[in-house]
Amino acid sequence: MAGTRDRIIDASAELFRRNGYTGTGLKQIVAEAKAPFGSIYHFFPGGKEQLGGEVIRSSGAMYLQLFTAVMDAAPDTLTGVHDFFAGAAETLIETDYADACPIATVALEVASTNEPLRQATAEVFGSWIDAGTERLTRDGIPHAEARRLVISLLAGLEGAFVLARALRSTEPVEVAGATAVASVREALSSGHGP
Repeated sequence: MAGTRDRIIDASAELFRRNGYTGTGLKQIVAEAKAPFGSIYHFFPGGKEQLGGEVIRSSGAMYLQLFTAVMDAAPDTLTGVHDFFAGAAETLIETDYADACPIATVALEVASTNEPLRQATAEVFGSWIDAGTERLTRDGIPHAEARRLVISLLAGLEGAFVLARALRSTEPVEVAGATAVASVREALSSGHGP
């Protein structure tokens, strides 16, 4: 069984995805984590803000590992991009549209009001952009073009999550995924890549 600190982080991540940062209280977190209230301040002396930063960073690392696993399992980059968007749509259906990206949820809520959490979300998004850029440059796409493409794909996915949750439909994620695959295909066929 996970230790108390890990249970608090996991419970917080789940609650932030579903309720947002400001919509999640410390009492909810400890109840969900089955932890004593004092354990929050024991493990996170900076309180909810410190906990939020750690949740953002750990969730970001987990999603980066997921991206890497999906891309590594695919026979080629185009299939990997398709599979990543398809997996996102599947997760929305399985969770009744409750689970989207916790990083974007927190970024939208606090980016203009909480500098430490804005910085944490920026670090995560930056790590995703760097990893995606490196992946596409391995296929022969020039660095600047690969970075632009990854930012576009990430913006499409995050925007699709917002629309999908509001519409209660995976159509936005499917459209964003098809657009992403077409963009990567075009970059690969324009003389770059295999």
